[in-house]
Parts: sequence; structure tokens; C-alpha cells
Amino acid sequence: MSEWKTRITKVQPVKPKADSGNACLVLIYPPGPDMGKRFLLDKDEIVLGRGSDCDIHVDRDSVSRKHARVYRNGNQWMVQDLNSTNGSYVNDMPVQRSPIRDSDFLKIGAAIFKFLSGTGIEASYYEEIYRMTIIDALTGAHNKRYFIEFLEREIARCSRYSRPLSLLMFDIDHFKQINDSHGHLTGDYVLRELSRRLLGRIRKEELLARYGGEEFACVLPETDHEGAMHFAEQIRQIVAGEPFQYEGDTFNVTVSVGVSTLTGENLDALAFIKRADTNLYRAKHEGRNRVIG
Repeated sequence: MSEWKTRITKVQPVKPKADSGNACLVLIYPPGPDMGKRFLLDKDEIVLGRGSDCDIHVDRDSVSRKHARVYRNGNQWMVQDLNSTNGSYVNDMPVQRSPIRDSDFLKIGAAIFKFLSGTGIEASYYEEIYRMTIIDALTGAHNKRYFIEFLEREIARCSRYSRPLSLLMFDIDHFKQINDSHGHLTGDYVLRELSRRLLGRIRKEELLARYGGEEFACVLPETDHEGAMHFAEQIRQIVAGEPFQYEGDTFNVTVSVGVSTLTGENLDALAFIKRADTNLYRAKHEGRNRVIG
């Protein structure tokens, strides 16, 4: 009969290597066939740029031929701008050389990547893919698809319990002029900054969404018309009250807002949107930078 012997040895903890094989960049913007594509950082240095010889090829006019490099420095991943025309940004802050950490956003030109690292990278990747189905990557607001689904649920709840439901549709005044005068990267910044300001005002039960282009929507459950008009005026003031600043330019931005309210009606979501949109167009035709409802 064989004997089992147990030998006890001292276990030395294994220090994990730098994120080799456990780091990647996920393209989250702009929309297109490559959105959601994962680029593994399986070398000590990865170069991003418009050139076909780059490790990560980003075919965008706003991206320089060799725009930036992501490289390993001991246990830390770093990003370095390679004297690009439009700069490199980590979490919207311009950088020449900077550490990049798990869940940071890296922007080169108009392209935005999310950096994922660590032992849970696979789960983080699929979580990010799911997030991309409900969140607009550029602004951080919810996307149109999620907005429609949310609005349909709230309309049904409003009808069932005879509670008010308000909808705001608003867009940026003269947005084309901002793009033409300051460039499309500035236009992208305006969309992100506007969303950042407003998301700080939105409560948990409410919803801010990018409806398309420069148009946004806000759903206010259990808010009557008077409350919605007050909220819309607050949004108008939040945007207009402080100038926007980007790359040395300072300029004012305003929005026009249309408001509509249901009180227990079971209206189709698209018809409800049309009501608020009609008031939005009235606000624009009557001089912009105003609320109509």
C-alpha cells in the first residue's frame, strides 16, 4: 500500500509582472466598423498614428502620421505624444508624457481609446462593450437607443399611475459655426463639456441622452410642466453662464430648449418627442438661447 507524504515548503508570493499581456486599448470613438475593437499591448512599445507602419493604424485626418506611443516603464504603462499636430490627451488633459492607468481615456485627434489593464481585463472588456451599447462614448450621456427604451418605460409607468412625465429636447445654437470657426475637435470638446456640466445636475432617476449630432434630450419622471420649465431654464443658464475654453480659445455657447409634459397619457414615444421637438424649433425660430414649452 503506497504512502502519501506531504512536504511543507515556504511559499514565496509571486510578484505580478507589469501588465504585459494584461493590457489593451479599446477604440470607443468614433462610431464605425472598428468601434469596440481591442488592441492588445503585447509589446513593450506600441505606436499609434495615421501611418500604415504604426502598430495601431488610425485613419483619421485629425491624427498625425506618428501621433503617440504607449510604452511600458517598469510596472507602469506610459503614453507619450510624438509632437503630433492636435496633441494627445489622457482623460481630456493634454499630455506630453504621462502615466496611463486602468479605465483612463486616451484621445489622439478625434479618436478615443479606453485603456484597460490588470487581471480582470477580460471582464472589463466585455463590460465596456456593453457600456458602448447604452452610452455615447464622446459625451458620456446615454445614447439614442437607450433613451427611446427608457422613455417608453416611463410613458407606460406615467400612464399606469397617472403621474406627470416631462421631456426636454435641446440643441446647441449655431453649432456649425463653432465647427467652421474653431474646428471639429473644438466641436467635440463642446459636446463633451456641455454633457459634463449637465450630468452634474441630473438626478439618479432622470436621464440625459445625446439624441444625435448636437441635439440632446432629458427625461424627467414625475416632474410637472412648471417644474420642467424651471429645470430647462437651469440647463440654459448652466450652458450660457460660463464661457467654454479650448486650446486657448474662449467662446460662448448657448442652447435652445423645447419642453413637453404628459399627465397620465399613454402617448407613443416618437409622438412625445415630436411635441418637445416642435417647441425646440419654435425656440430657435424666436431667437435661440431660450426655453419654449
